[in-house]
Amino acid sequence: MLTLHAADEVRAAWDAEPLPDGAVAVEGGRIAAVGPLAEIEGRFPGARVRRWPGVLGPGRVHDGPLPDAPSPRERVHEVLKSGAVAVVERYVDEGLRFAAERNGLLVLPAPRPAVLAAGARADLAVLGADGACLATVCAGRLVHRRR
Repeated sequence: MLTLHAADEVRAAWDAEPLPDGAVAVEGGRIAAVGPLAEIEGRFPGARVRRWPGVLGPGRVHDGPLPDAPSPRERVHEVLKSGAVAVVERYVDEGLRFAAERNGLLVLPAPRPAVLAAGARADLAVLGADGACLATVCAGRLVHRRR
């Protein structure tokens, strides 16, 4: 299913210039396009549109000890709630690696810059005005939405 994630502002990278009223088209687990909402809607008529308040950008990489939680699955969920879609390998034990793989969370050998680009894995984070994560999309799946 093709989904357009639209936001008040889209950033291809967190340090990039903002694109007001932007959108990211996601097909399966990949980004199909990034651009102004009107242009993306024109390219993909009939696509489901999710509108988010705030800033939409690439999913983050969690580079530090993982949050405490009763189980590996809950630790992964805490990471996803922060807008992160990847963790750095040195902080991952075997139980957490299994939970990460089941939930689509990447385990990386080292941090890397994240960008939104056509053909890339559809990893997105939406941040509110207060900087809190409102939603996380991991490989095209909405895995966290703040109520």
